[in-house]
Amino acid sequence: MISAQGHILTLNGGSSSIRFAIYEPGKPLNRVLVGHVARIGSAGTQLTSFDAQGKPLQPVAMASTDHPSAASILLQWLEAQPAFASVVAVGHRVVHGMHHSAPEIITQQLLETLRQIRPYDPEHLPGEIALIEAVRERHPRLIQVACFDTAFHRTMPRVATLLPIPRRFHARGIQRYGFHGLSYAYLMEELAQLGDPTATRGRVILAHLGNGASLAAICDGRSIDTSMGFTPTAGLVMGSRSGDLDPGIAPYLAQTEQLSSSQFYRLVNHESGLLGISETTSDMRDLLALETTDPRAADAVEIFCYQTKKWLGAFVAALGGLDTLIFSGGIGENCPSIRSRVCEGLSFLGIDLNPANNARNAPLISSKTARVTVRVLRTDEEQMIARLVLHTLS
Repeated sequence: MISAQGHILTLNGGSSSIRFAIYEPGKPLNRVLVGHVARIGSAGTQLTSFDAQGKPLQPVAMASTDHPSAASILLQWLEAQPAFASVVAVGHRVVHGMHHSAPEIITQQLLETLRQIRPYDPEHLPGEIALIEAVRERHPRLIQVACFDTAFHRTMPRVATLLPIPRRFHARGIQRYGFHGLSYAYLMEELAQLGDPTATRGRVILAHLGNGASLAAICDGRSIDTSMGFTPTAGLVMGSRSGDLDPGIAPYLAQTEQLSSSQFYRLVNHESGLLGISETTSDMRDLLALETTDPRAADAVEIFCYQTKKWLGAFVAALGGLDTLIFSGGIGENCPSIRSRVCEGLSFLGIDLNPANNARNAPLISSKTARVTVRVLRTDEEQMIARLVLHTLS
């Protein structure tokens, strides 16, 4: 059991960033510090932070650095903050958890398992492991908890996890896992807090639309399908990720462009998606500003909305209907025109938006006569990590 007065540090490591926050336990959890380290591995690496009132603290510039050194610098900075003295546990977002269905206290054995599965997610796992190791080295007595992004989808039926390749590969763990689980878990808890009965009994589609984007189909509070698969590259087109591709493209490019497997991996994760189509940017805000003058930007916006609508329709079919649709993530929360285009023409499913509410990003954007409730909810992975740490330790 941890002290009721102890603070929780959350570390959310991405492929080129680390988001962090410190929470003071209570109902609700009180965030006393938040920030991020951006552009790890590139020029201009910087630590940005805000206090409990949202006031920006002095930014810290870093030399271009790798994940282990960025983790070390971040921890050194955190140690100088007054709130860190009360930290009793650290929660980590671990993107790939394979068959883990709940958060776990990090032991040497679990750390070794994570090292073994690094090839499953070379974009995120090495950096996340570096964070865990840095905390262990500097603060060996701090309890660390792994919160798996894949755990939320462990309820998916077998038909949604099997891949149509030889069975021997399934035995080696090659299957559909799904991601964005911490975001989805937070959204479902928030839906329950709103008193919406579909949080536990009903058909819900969650659309986490951001630089990384996915949808999930929820039946009676349990995930039954999601658009991402074996890796976070699959599914919906994203900022710089391709989403689903014809597998034949890989050998074709190997033959005609002499692309190696590592070059192809970089292509589909860092050079494709909205960035690849527009040839200018992966940022939806910039694309919306450019679409009337740049047909490439218009194509990128159109394919994003079209694919989101297709996944939405597929999941309505998988659920046998729909009661609630939730938009979240940077695009889902802040782009009324994207939500409008995704929902356009779906009145036959019971989806009908209130244009005024949608335009101001209101929490409830469906019309009064719509059969499907459409909401805009802000997600908070860091708070979900803190909640899971408290639940795991108490």
